[in-house]
Amino acid sequence: MSALMPDWLRQRARLSPDRPALIAGRQRVLFTDLDRRAELAGGYLAGLGVTAGARVALLLGNGIPFGVLIHALARLGAVAVPLNARLAAPELAWQLRDSRAAVLVHDEALSAAAVAAAEGLPGLVHLDVAGIDGVGRLSGARAGETRVPMREHVDLSAVQGIIYTSATSGWPKGVLLTYGNHWWSAVGSALNLGVSRDDCWLAALPLYHVGGLAILWRSVIYGIPAIIHERFDPDAVNREIEWGQVTLTSLVSTMLQQMLDAHGPRPYSSTLRCALVGGGPAPHELLQRCVALNVPVAPTYGLTEAASQVATLQPDEVATNLGSAGKPLFPTEVRVDAPGGEVGEILVRGPTVMAGYADRSEDTASVLHDGWLHTGDLGYLGTGGYLYVVDRREDLIISGGENIYPTEVETALREHPSVEDAGVIALPDATWGQVVAAAVKLRPGMPASEDDLKTFCASRVARYKVPRRIWFVNELPRASGGKLLRHAVRQWAEGRLDQERP
Repeated sequence: MSALMPDWLRQRARLSPDRPALIAGRQRVLFTDLDRRAELAGGYLAGLGVTAGARVALLLGNGIPFGVLIHALARLGAVAVPLNARLAAPELAWQLRDSRAAVLVHDEALSAAAVAAAEGLPGLVHLDVAGIDGVGRLSGARAGETRVPMREHVDLSAVQGIIYTSATSGWPKGVLLTYGNHWWSAVGSALNLGVSRDDCWLAALPLYHVGGLAILWRSVIYGIPAIIHERFDPDAVNREIEWGQVTLTSLVSTMLQQMLDAHGPRPYSSTLRCALVGGGPAPHELLQRCVALNVPVAPTYGLTEAASQVATLQPDEVATNLGSAGKPLFPTEVRVDAPGGEVGEILVRGPTVMAGYADRSEDTASVLHDGWLHTGDLGYLGTGGYLYVVDRREDLIISGGENIYPTEVETALREHPSVEDAGVIALPDATWGQVVAAAVKLRPGMPASEDDLKTFCASRVARYKVPRRIWFVNELPRASGGKLLRHAVRQWAEGRLDQERP
């Protein structure tokens, strides 16, 4: 059964027309202006044949055009497919094919990547965002020609977007997120952190990530401005906070670490009331540093399949519950598949849980049982119901908040003519949390250097996925069925590193 609400942006423009919605550099867009731009952009896309249910890929950097198009696609009932701007062309092409995108919208900075990704996809329409009426201006010659009726309501059961993530089988999967998922995520966060008319959320995370996208929805639902930074710069973020307007921000641990290093021992502005930190468990040393500096840090546990946050620790609880991800948000249930207090798989249920994986019914069935999402993450529930995450999904590498699945990198390495076999693992790193490393078996008589393989790999996967370290081995440990024994590779690498230490 569908549940209808007034279109979020249209309703917000009626209620708070003169309040700022998006701020990016010197650009300041009011809710009423954002509403008009979304209407024009939707009309333009409709003129290209974009209809309800059509999948439209967005290859865009952070900026106001991203926000305009998210709302324009909602007006049309089209499905947004935000693409990771850091991916290599072959990875983008795979996601375009897998998502069955009909249109690819890109900005000027990513035009070369868009053209390369679109090769071999003759039916794909791709266009520069600057040419879409409404994105950069409030009127356009084509607007009247392409004006069509827009949706007045949001169906909470309808799919809003497809966000790709590395799931339990190791290959990227498109997560189907509904409007209801986003709505309840915003409501759950508001019930947890509160909402003030003076709030302002700083978006330094990429908007194509669920954590960044969540800020755009919360801005409209709460009626507060979102300040969008084109890219993360610790000095720029610190300056923004010092100016006193920012009250909330979302980060990953490496971002917060760089901000503290750049800021020094001075206290942060008292107007900052919460810095949400996700993307993997935050290091205890970092949290202790925040406590000492009175930084209102709020460690969170979340995942794309649950529309961002699942549990959050309040800033005033960090010192007494170090290492915890806090308690579940109000609309969400969390349990651990193990006896009380013991480590087991974390299960999540509630209205923020995804509708499934796009066009993958078997994969969906493997993780959704009786409404419970089987995350593959390990943790336990401590005294008082606080969640502690002790490990991430098996073998998943999280580097600077980015998910990297070893299978993707192994596939890229094996495409090199000299590589016979490869095993990829994570190495701990003080800056990024984890970095990629690989053990490689070369084909007899076909030499290759570590630099050769790194350069080759960089042409096929994003640079953050390229192994920082490559060892050459005679054999890789495999089970009788041929499965790579990754834990054995990790043990071998740890021993090798011990030998190399002075």
